[in-house]
Amino acid sequence: MAVLLCFMCLPLLFLVFAFLFLADGDLTLMSKRRVKREEIKDKVIWITGASRGIGEVLAKQLASLDAKLILSARNEAELERVKNQLTGKYAPNEVKVLPLDLASGEDSLRDAVNKAESFFPDAGVDYMIHNAAFERPKSTALDVAEEALKATININVLGTISLTQLLVPFMLRRGRGHFVVMSSAAGKVPAPGQAVYSASKFAVNGYFHSLRSELYQKGIDVTIVCPGPIDTSGSNGMTSAGKKEKRLSSERCAELTIVAATHHLKEVWISDQVFYSF
Repeated sequence: MAVLLCFMCLPLLFLVFAFLFLADGDLTLMSKRRVKREEIKDKVIWITGASRGIGEVLAKQLASLDAKLILSARNEAELERVKNQLTGKYAPNEVKVLPLDLASGEDSLRDAVNKAESFFPDAGVDYMIHNAAFERPKSTALDVAEEALKATININVLGTISLTQLLVPFMLRRGRGHFVVMSSAAGKVPAPGQAVYSASKFAVNGYFHSLRSELYQKGIDVTIVCPGPIDTSGSNGMTSAGKKEKRLSSERCAELTIVAATHHLKEVWISDQVFYSF
């Protein structure tokens, strides 16, 4: 009987082993499997940090899913480059470029929100993807310069929260809206050399979890995405010492982010071998 039970358990053990060593997302995320295209098609999606990295890849994937896109970052020329590479029902001709500096202050951010809300007739922002972030090379907690400290907090925390506060009233009037927040594993598990960046992501996580609890009954969703190491440079995860580092591709990270958003998941973890990265 014991031998029979062990034999019957082998498929389950195999599945557990495969998940632990091969999964690139948490269990809930992996169970969803695919993007719900109907949640994206014809929706207005505003992406910050859209000129490169994960933001650029998100723009490409969302355009192919027939979303109406608003692309923001500080570099307008790079935003135009991304726009011209997009393909889809509304791309590239109807993709909107909206230059934005999250550290520019409330008046500037209010102008940006008003423009974003007016781009598409009879349609406001359905999804706000907070992807922009400031991250300097790693340094110890005691060695962080005041300039880097202020820039990190101003962009990652204050600017992101201010933009949210200015956009929420429009969403509330429509009775719907969805914030997708690109946080980080550093906002869940602090690591050496990332004290200030980690602190900024802890702050963002706390704010948006609280926002969800206050507004979910009013039609406002929040999805917090916590990626581990992601290859955003095309370097295949090579460290400065020339060693191979396990990193998930930007394309896979973007795909799983869209899966999480379209299934209205509250928080997801994304990483190559996720349980060994957190």
